[in-house]
Amino acid sequence: MDWVVTAVGAVLVAAILRDVFHTLWHPTRHGGLSRLVMTAFWRFNRTLNLRRRTAAGLAGPLGMVTVVALWAAVVGVGWALIYWPHMPDAFSYSSGLEPAEHAGPLDALYVSLVTVATLGLGDIAPIDGWLRVLAPVEALVGFALLTATVSWVLGIYPALARRRALALRLSHLARTRPTGEGFDSPSGAALLDGLAAGFCVTSVDFLQYAESYYFSDGAPHTTLARQVPYAARLAAAAGRARDPDVRMAGGALRAALDDLAAVLDEQFLRTGRPPDRVFEAFAEDHGRRGGRQAAPETL
Repeated sequence: MDWVVTAVGAVLVAAILRDVFHTLWHPTRHGGLSRLVMTAFWRFNRTLNLRRRTAAGLAGPLGMVTVVALWAAVVGVGWALIYWPHMPDAFSYSSGLEPAEHAGPLDALYVSLVTVATLGLGDIAPIDGWLRVLAPVEALVGFALLTATVSWVLGIYPALARRRALALRLSHLARTRPTGEGFDSPSGAALLDGLAAGFCVTSVDFLQYAESYYFSDGAPHTTLARQVPYAARLAAAAGRARDPDVRMAGGALRAALDDLAAVLDEQFLRTGRPPDRVFEAFAEDHGRRGGRQAAPETL
């Protein structure tokens, strides 16, 4: 039974390391635990009879904190299960501790947490050869969890900034209402190309940092779910342009929007509907109905 408990602990540690790898370092896949927790927070907050902005705004940050806490807790428990069956015989104790009285599951958890936090207090330390090798490995895992948390934050928040900047750019265009002559020109084609590139980056961000979906974008002018319909109207207006470069750039923007809709539907919404309907579901899921922004004047 001792080795069965040890094996269970090793499986728990391996499962968390796999989840961390798929959440942070795999280019397209996402960890099951992180996705489950973030989705649960998002859905729970949406069901509350609170102001939608407040509830949704808390879902992402609280979900990230919970995921990191679960990673650390499960790693600590997993290593405690590895140590516990071998206490007290495989461990040395300081002179003030009685080994027989400090060989329970709480003591094993204490040793695990002290090791994973790299505190190294030394009042209880392994003496068996394989455990002496395993304890530093746990410390390395603890350090990896810390750096993983930092890299996760450093990855998600720039992705959010790019998404909000794209929404703000669309909001500015909707307010300035580009005219027919200015739109049907090389500058209009360059504008559409820039928007298409922005939507391509957003699609990649949703694939690489799927958890960023569960963050609220805040004000309406920085909410991509609200501004996407205007981008679709820009693409449609470009299709009626006389300038071939504008028509080509408009086609690229339409393709980028279709790709974004496919990512949103496959990864999060599961509607199986055309892109325009997917964007409506996106706006509804984020509590934002798209406004009737003006399209460019008739070309």
